[in-house]
Amino acid sequence: MTFQRGDIIEVFKASRDDAWEPYMNDFLGCRGVIVDPDTSVNDPDALVEVSLEGKGTHRLPQDCLRPLEERE
Repeated sequence: MTFQRGDIIEVFKASRDDAWEPYMNDFLGCRGVIVDPDTSVNDPDALVEVSLEGKGTHRLPQDCLRPLEERE
């Protein structure tokens, strides 16, 4: 899936990507907004920058994210 800036997402599962760190388990169930989809690379395996409600901004693997219907 290709994410775009402003997409509302949920961290719905732990990633299988090597970039997934144990502290990221605290993000499961959090919602957020894509702030940097890294469209210059447009690589579905690339990390994307997400602003999570109450958790700050983090770069996360895309396989742990799912889009939500609503847009900001």
